[in-house]
Amino acid sequence: MSDSAKPWTQPMPDAQFKLMRDILAAPSPVGLEAAMTYGVLKPHFESFAPKSWHLHQFKGNAGVVLDTHPGRDDMFKVMLIGHADKIRMQVRSIGEDGKIWINTDSFLPTVLIGHEVKLFSEDPDAPGSYRCIEGGTVEALGAIHFSDPAQRDGSKGLKKEQIYLDLQIHGENKKQQVLNLGVRPGDSIIFDRPIRPGFSPNTFYGAYLDNGLGCFVTAEVARLIAEAGGTQNVRVLFAIASYEEIGRFGSRVMAGEMKPDALIGVDVNHDYVAAPGIGDKRMQPLEMGKGFTMAVGSIASEQLNRIIATAAKEQDIPLQRDIVGVDTGTDGMAGVLASIDSAATSIGFPIRNMHTISETGHTQDVLAAIHALTHTLQALDAMPDLQREFLDNHPRLDQASPLTHQGGDKPDSEKGDSKDESSEGKTVSQGNDSKKSKKKAKK
Repeated sequence: MSDSAKPWTQPMPDAQFKLMRDILAAPSPVGLEAAMTYGVLKPHFESFAPKSWHLHQFKGNAGVVLDTHPGRDDMFKVMLIGHADKIRMQVRSIGEDGKIWINTDSFLPTVLIGHEVKLFSEDPDAPGSYRCIEGGTVEALGAIHFSDPAQRDGSKGLKKEQIYLDLQIHGENKKQQVLNLGVRPGDSIIFDRPIRPGFSPNTFYGAYLDNGLGCFVTAEVARLIAEAGGTQNVRVLFAIASYEEIGRFGSRVMAGEMKPDALIGVDVNHDYVAAPGIGDKRMQPLEMGKGFTMAVGSIASEQLNRIIATAAKEQDIPLQRDIVGVDTGTDGMAGVLASIDSAATSIGFPIRNMHTISETGHTQDVLAAIHALTHTLQALDAMPDLQREFLDNHPRLDQASPLTHQGGDKPDSEKGDSKDESSEGKTVSQGNDSKKSKKKAKK
């Protein structure tokens, strides 16, 4: 296959980038995910899904599942899960001076200062109807002139209790001006920063890559499977979950309801090579621009990983091993948390600056994940007996073959790399153990 036929080696087409931008831009803070699931993804699913497919909806949350073979519980079921919920700020109280004091949830207070946000307020006179306030900024100290010396030199930071939203309120009755807007404790606040192309080739940045990207990948895999004629032996459940950021509650409900035989969480990961100040932690060199990631460890199924890795290798799709320890940190845990017997793993893409307004990713990593998952589903569909494949083929370390010293010569494929190891855009070949990875630990 020539490079021109490999989408993961090419710039992302403009129409595809626009879809990714629209999904990520949907205002879907925790508990209010329907802007993404019903506003963007549901009509997108309906634009390509065959008539025989079905979109499941849920009473207790705004998650959705696109089902290739509704009602066919006799088939082997594979669930792909991205999560639509975004971390958010919330109104805590309103001061006499018009300041709106806010909770910051999963943000570092220091990454919030000065950024524009949107506040979504339910109309007190029309429950269920929401209004949007734009133009406010998140603040803490005001001017440097009001900071003590320790804050000026950086030795003293900010406390979350210091963070407030400034709507530029002035004049008389400042608190009442805010109250007259109907702003109340509990109202959600999110960053106002849609993604845009970055300076370096094939990069992009903005807010909430976590985890509109996982939803985008899941939706694109669904489209490619539909365009290829669907699956014959595998029932695929393309799931968009809620509540991941507060404990992965939405995905475990989906797993409990749909009972998948195999489950793949799709979520962002960290670029540990670029992460500042972690050199002494000896993290594996997971890196943006070097391919998608696959979880190893925790509850990750070695049988499922084997199929994903084989599909990626056969297509020459770059893959990085993601060392996850005791918890994947993603919706890949949904089956275990829901007490479902499900082979599971987690797929991702390294990004920088997670949980900030300037999260940064690489389009070719995202495309690599899309096509690796598509080929994985097709490989699963071609297997004669998937139930026995997963029941019988758990790795047996008591059958491991002896391994002796192999010398110090580098493989031929690596000999030419030593001179340009730092060159930008160099891809990682499948199975390169020097490019191991680790999943996010954001909980």
